[in-house]
Amino acid sequence: MVTGMSGAGRSTVGNALEDLGWYVVDNLPPQMITPLVELAMKAAGTIPKIAAITDVRGGRLFSDLQEIVESLRAISSVRVLFLEATDDALVRRFEQVRRPHPLQGDGTLLDGIGAERARMLEMRESSDIIVDTSDLNIHQLATKVSELFAEAGAPGVQITIVSFGFKYGVPTDADLVADMRFLPNPFWVPELRGGTGLDPVVSEFVLAQEGARDFVDAYASALEPVLAGYQRENKRHATLAIGCTGGKHRSVAVAEQLATIIRGFPGVAVNVKHRDLGRE
Repeated sequence: MVTGMSGAGRSTVGNALEDLGWYVVDNLPPQMITPLVELAMKAAGTIPKIAAITDVRGGRLFSDLQEIVESLRAISSVRVLFLEATDDALVRRFEQVRRPHPLQGDGTLLDGIGAERARMLEMRESSDIIVDTSDLNIHQLATKVSELFAEAGAPGVQITIVSFGFKYGVPTDADLVADMRFLPNPFWVPELRGGTGLDPVVSEFVLAQEGARDFVDAYASALEPVLAGYQRENKRHATLAIGCTGGKHRSVAVAEQLATIIRGFPGVAVNVKHRDLGRE
């Protein structure tokens, strides 16, 4: 259950939980939470983790939240995350987005914030986790959510290494691009032309070339602090593109070798794709 002050970061928390694999429902009337939990229990584990975001936008419906949470604790494992922030921080955020506070009415922003604090006091006092977001940006808040709710051993960042051929274009979603055209092309070796970088004989040829292993080792070393930084900044997905002329030999062999090394980095999961391997 995610609740708290308007403007304190509920949407950011919802997005972060989705990235962690939670089923997130935003602006859900409290009266609908129990049926949702019961439905999930009947789903035999296909919806194992639910995050319901509810708040004063529910109007009169919100008044039942405390009672509903207590009834849910009797049938399921429930944690309530309450987000709060100082008046100054909340005023600044509402002014930046130029939206009124949901309880502001004909008054000022501070009137709305004060009314919400009074209405949320009981819920705050019974919450399991309270996070003050006053000094957190969206990335820091997402990292905080990951620290609180990520499963033990879950990777901090998912890296997709994509081999490709420059003649077919650089992958549009690439975060980092490396060019293997500085290595001799196995295409010009008759006995290797029909193979790919997945074939041991081709891979060995590519990695035996001058500078190949030096590049792989140095590039992996350079990537290690980058991937650690991605985890600190809560950048959970990144694409590393490795290119050669046709995307069949050099880029494939180097991508596989890099993946082997990077899989040893803490908190990193690696997936390898060979985009142009089947092209003529």
